Amino acid sequence: MTTPREIAQPTGDKTAVQFSVSPSTFQSPISSSSFMASALAHRSAPKQLKPFNTEDIKILLLENVNQTGQEILRVQGYQVEFLKTSLPEDQLIEKIKDVHVIGIRSKTKLTANVLREAKNLLVIGCFCIGTNQVDLDYAAQHGIAVFNSPFANSRSVAELVIAEIITLARQLGDRSIEMHRGTWNKVSSKCWEIRGKTLGIVGYGHIGSQLSVLAEAMGMTVIYYDVVTLMAIGTARQVPTLEALLEEADFVTLHVPETPETKNMISDAHFEKMKTGSYLINASRGTVVDIPALIKAMRSGKVAGAALDVFPHEPAANGDYFTNDLNQWGEDLRGLNNIILTPHIGGSTEEAQRAIGAEVADALVRYINQGVTTGSVNVPEVTMRSLTLDEPNHARVIYIHRNVPGVLRKVNEILAEHNVDKQISDSKGDIAYLMADVSDVKQEDIKNIRDSLDSLSSRILTRILY
Repeated sequence: MTTPREIAQPTGDKTAVQFSVSPSTFQSPISSSSFMASALAHRSAPKQLKPFNTEDIKILLLENVNQTGQEILRVQGYQVEFLKTSLPEDQLIEKIKDVHVIGIRSKTKLTANVLREAKNLLVIGCFCIGTNQVDLDYAAQHGIAVFNSPFANSRSVAELVIAEIITLARQLGDRSIEMHRGTWNKVSSKCWEIRGKTLGIVGYGHIGSQLSVLAEAMGMTVIYYDVVTLMAIGTARQVPTLEALLEEADFVTLHVPETPETKNMISDAHFEKMKTGSYLINASRGTVVDIPALIKAMRSGKVAGAALDVFPHEPAANGDYFTNDLNQWGEDLRGLNNIILTPHIGGSTEEAQRAIGAEVADALVRYINQGVTTGSVNVPEVTMRSLTLDEPNHARVIYIHRNVPGVLRKVNEILAEHNVDKQISDSKGDIAYLMADVSDVKQEDIKNIRDSLDSLSSRILTRILY
């Protein structure tokens, strides 16, 4: 069959085929509508780019990254190695030496000491919410982009908190333990409905706001505190200070990031502010609650119950590791009544892990194949439309560099001998990211461009996709 490209003629050509509007006059094997659709599809189809002078992309996935994410990466033809666990630092350093991409969850620590050995590393995928397990500054300074999935497990965490509110209010954990031990203890003293109680949400982001909706649907009054003013959902009400929230709430739930400002944000003085007989839930970060202070508050009866899903120090693997060797107060914490302790499972649902796997894997593919940094947490977010099949002799130049004066002039001098179809640049602190698509380039042109960019003093990393 004749291809659309061969059929199409310049509009000024008098020998061009003239198609009749009457189907009885001209019986074309390709209708005009399908012809146009085929031509447009060909024109808009993205061109598959590959790195210049780089071997096949090698990917290391740790900590049982979801199958959905694995498949998205494998279908690209990358070499994917998958491990169910994290690795101790010495083994991680050995494994990371020749990989271009590493995918982790929350247990693997990518410190400067580890990243220093990753000579080929282009990008890190955190298949989780947080990125505090990665040295983001070191990664950025060495041209390693980092992606995560900040919102995909919001619903899973919100549902867990609702379950914990009810469990604490009814002392279900204690009753279940007693029954497992053979003890029948039917009591109603200090067991409550949650309807009509006040939930105080600290941090009204994606999780906090979803939790607000669920709690209101169950008849709770919702108040929240955040460092910025946020529009309330439903009848929720923002309060001006953390202390005001603690004084009013029957249940306090924490949904804040790990920062110097949030370390021990709930400590002795804050427990004193809480209502006697109130409850505390922490599904954010382990450093947010001063746990010895919590133990004291629960022993005194100030706090009637607590649920902790995160801890200052967490084991690197499943097993009998949650002991005093890990956290010196571990035994005291486990000995409390009406306390729910869970192993950082807030986002551990099938739905959340599938969503996280897809979101992070897609971001990795876009970065590897196209250089797009949208969603990166440590380098400027830059995007540009894909090259298409109608641009066969084009190359995409990616230049990650220090954000110093004069760089764009020097880069454009290098590219001046070529036609630059489009170019974009952005900066984030000390790091700048430039993308440019150049046309009519040959293999030797690509090598010359790369070598010239590599010679600049501002260079952090040069990539050329073609």
